[in-house]
Amino acid sequence: MVILGLWDGHDAGAALLMDGKLIAAVNEERLSRRKLEACFPRQSIATCLDLARITPRDVDHVAIATRDVAKTLARLIPETRERYYQIRRRLTPPTLGTRITHRFKHTITQWPGFWGTDILNRHLVKQELHPLGLGDHPLHICPHHPCHAATAAWFSGMSDATVLTLDGVGDGLSGSASLLSDGLLHPLVTIGGRDSLGLFYEQVTHLLNMRELEDEGKVMALADYAPPCADADNALLNLFKVEKMTIRGRLHGAALVHYLRSVLWSTPWERFAHMAQQTMETIVEQWASQVIATTRNNQLALAGGVFANIRLNARLRRLGGKCFIFPHMGDGGLAVGAAALVQRQRQPHTPIQPLTHVALGDAFSHDAIGSAVQACGFPAREVANPAVCAAKIITQGGIIGWFQGRMEYGPRALGQRSLLAAADQEGMRDRLNLALKRRAWYQPFCPAILEEDAPKILLDYDGLCNPFMTMGYHLHPAVRSKLAQVASIDGSCRPQMVRPGEGPFYDLLKIIQSTSGYGVVLNTSFNLHGQPLVRTPREALDMMRQTPLSALIIGNFLVERPS
Repeated sequence: MVILGLWDGHDAGAALLMDGKLIAAVNEERLSRRKLEACFPRQSIATCLDLARITPRDVDHVAIATRDVAKTLARLIPETRERYYQIRRRLTPPTLGTRITHRFKHTITQWPGFWGTDILNRHLVKQELHPLGLGDHPLHICPHHPCHAATAAWFSGMSDATVLTLDGVGDGLSGSASLLSDGLLHPLVTIGGRDSLGLFYEQVTHLLNMRELEDEGKVMALADYAPPCADADNALLNLFKVEKMTIRGRLHGAALVHYLRSVLWSTPWERFAHMAQQTMETIVEQWASQVIATTRNNQLALAGGVFANIRLNARLRRLGGKCFIFPHMGDGGLAVGAAALVQRQRQPHTPIQPLTHVALGDAFSHDAIGSAVQACGFPAREVANPAVCAAKIITQGGIIGWFQGRMEYGPRALGQRSLLAAADQEGMRDRLNLALKRRAWYQPFCPAILEEDAPKILLDYDGLCNPFMTMGYHLHPAVRSKLAQVASIDGSCRPQMVRPGEGPFYDLLKIIQSTSGYGVVLNTSFNLHGQPLVRTPREALDMMRQTPLSALIIGNFLVERPS
């Protein structure tokens, strides 16, 4: 059975599930080159079919996520979707109209769907599918939070777990709790859109003059630069409370925004960020603890944009059991969830294969890479061992672009489309932040480490490999000063743990280990801040022209900067 999953909201994309195995998945931003693209994912559909080497006739079912009023309006009048995209990414000047649109968007997203939106959505999505040869296929419109829950539960590899979802809002809800038992999902409770911790954090991001749905990670990073704040002194903590396995908000809509603005008026930005982060961690941990007490299962499977917050995830990991976060935890992963829901409905006895990697996008042949390199105008040559070549440049203080195999799915670069540098050379973080990535100075970078070195590098390592950069840890005191370039000011970090068998990236880390004692490099996404990850050899070469990269290793080719 071949199921095509779709999502046409912010970070639109498509995914292809074949007999329970995720074959291909890509988001539209990588193809349109507009960060967090919001449109019907036509190019993503075509790319997924090409990657699987099938045609539209080979698809058995099409599944798409979300049916609420806001999504229906966006499908009915695509101009509204584009208008809000421009406002959210601050590509249009602030006016009374933009403020009204922003407020209206936050209000209407809390309205759930009903029978009328079901009929209209089915008609509108079919209209989009017909020109693609998919209009006559069975179409399934799947609920937002069950799609998130499906990604967390069925791709975790666990047969039993407590499944939690949290995000801004979708289908009128901002969260849910379910019990995964013997591979079956049993819903327990939902959280209303008016009580959304995700919308709360979005509003904090907006008030700090950052892009909501994009810069929440900056808020989390900025929070590290504030002194500790006692719960009694946190004026934001009383905005939410946990009761009867759900979360309740004290203020909603305009009243919440007014209160946040009044607190920010007399609060330094970093302290305001810290108070918001502390509120998020405290309330979600209380909620998760109550749910676990009911399910009696402390293994956690998590999805939804709130769980992009690695500090929160670290708090939840300490509740006891295994903690899996779906790598594309935000709405960009809904296409996979929609396909998985239909898979379980149509073939309940066919298991969905656990997610072991996210190299699910484009790959390029040796000849295609060679043609792009030959036309670029930079000195270039083939090398016998890309890992050896990369290690030499990195240990000498260089910053390299690393382009290997199939592109990653999701927000993290995991050794396919990465920028790599030494993790132990003073000043490297500032070089990358200010001169190359062109982003805020206080944002930390992440380490890629050999799994075998994790016990020596991470103070609170629990023995569970995290290959997807979805969890926060703290550096061991013995290495904290040496690896300061890949940690925040408090010694916390978000590592990617690399196992044997992961190709030249693993080989590179082993070479670094032999020379420095630890298999660790600084690993960040191959893009400029605010732009999508590079997808093609040409895009990688174009970025080399725009930045002071020392070299680019693309397939088996070494591209060097002229002296």
